[in-house]
Amino acid sequence: MTFKRFARVALIALAVIAALGLILSFIDPSSAQTPPPTPTPPEPEPPTPSCDAKMLINCSPNSGDTAWMLTSMALVLMMTIPGLGLFYGGMVRKKNVGDTIMTSFAITCLISLLWLVCTYSLAFTAGSPYIGSLDRAFLQGILSDIAKGMGNPSPLAATIPETVYICFQLTFAIITPALIAGAFAERMKFSAMLWFIGLWAIFVYSPVAHWVWGPDGFLNSANADGMFKVLDFAGGTVVHINSGVAGLMCCIMLGKRQDSGPPHNMVLTFIGASLLWVGWFGFNAGSAVTAGLQAGMAMLVTHMATSAAGFTWMIVEWMMRGKPTVIGIATGAVAGLVAITPASGFVGPLGSIAIGAAAGIVCYWGCTGLKHMLGYDDALDAFGVHAVGGIVGALLTGVFAIEQYGGTAGVLEGNPVQFINQCIGVAIVFVYDAVVSLIILWVINLVIGLRVNPEVEREGLDIALHGETVQ
Repeated sequence: MTFKRFARVALIALAVIAALGLILSFIDPSSAQTPPPTPTPPEPEPPTPSCDAKMLINCSPNSGDTAWMLTSMALVLMMTIPGLGLFYGGMVRKKNVGDTIMTSFAITCLISLLWLVCTYSLAFTAGSPYIGSLDRAFLQGILSDIAKGMGNPSPLAATIPETVYICFQLTFAIITPALIAGAFAERMKFSAMLWFIGLWAIFVYSPVAHWVWGPDGFLNSANADGMFKVLDFAGGTVVHINSGVAGLMCCIMLGKRQDSGPPHNMVLTFIGASLLWVGWFGFNAGSAVTAGLQAGMAMLVTHMATSAAGFTWMIVEWMMRGKPTVIGIATGAVAGLVAITPASGFVGPLGSIAIGAAAGIVCYWGCTGLKHMLGYDDALDAFGVHAVGGIVGALLTGVFAIEQYGGTAGVLEGNPVQFINQCIGVAIVFVYDAVVSLIILWVINLVIGLRVNPEVEREGLDIALHGETVQ
């Protein structure tokens, strides 16, 4: 029995061993040593091309240019709030300071909203030689794909995002009507001011900006099909002549103030003028829309022209009135900033000195002799500084332009045609602005009236219109 049990166990063991051997014979020993196949990685996406004048669709902006333009936008906004508000606020009487600075702030808000709705599109998109389209109404259709780092820049600023260009040009659209306020200070209804500025931005600023800077504007020097090649690097016609002429029309429609007095705080005006000077580097050098050679030259000539104009005004005032004043030298510096604006991308250092000195002399006459001769009450000399200074700068751009710096020669380099183009551009903007501004003012005066009543004017606009006073 014991032998039989042992034989049975041995037989079972042999059967198990045979079964295991049979199973192992079907297993590939190499399979335990070979790792699973590695999946093939997907093909990398091609890099996004860099934006430039030839690549404007699905491209990547230049980070250096973008950084400079973001800085410039902030500098130019600073020119209006707080720069212009303080500059004007120091020159009015104490009872009207609040209304003056409120005007700058309210204009900033109003123009920003209109920019979104339609004025950017009307000014800076292709349409006709006279006005843009509504392709960017409500700022629709802008490509800004953060995940892929791509966008579709404006052809007017090929290396930066269109959003940055929109913001930069918005600051110009803000300060231009804010400058007009210097002409009607201390006597215009706040409600009438808002209506006038809003309508003026649509019917005057947008068309003029399109004529001079729009891709198909008939005065744009960069437009191959343009009728007149007007050089305006940063706004001599679009900003300064435009605002100054509108200011003169306001003076004509409103009439003179009941009374006037000396500036209440020259320190505010000094601070405001200083902020304007610093911010103007973004205004002029930023108008190169690149961080390159042209921006550098524009910055240099802006500073030199401003210095020349401020110093010249001081000397002229000293000779004519016996004493140099803070208000005088600050106003002279602003006149130099105005005059160099259209020329800043086209002239060299010596040309900028000549333009600045000319602005100091001619704008001093514009704020004294011309105003007295014509008899208008330009409260803070918007016309005498901005229109007169803008005309001086625009015309002298045609004289001192250097082809090496800006691509176009002026009279001194044998191109008198450019001076003629500048004269035509100045005349067209002056006449159009004057006519349309008068029409807008006439309609507003007919509907709600332009001027505060005599009691409000005597009491001061701050307490009557805003319920606030400066202590």
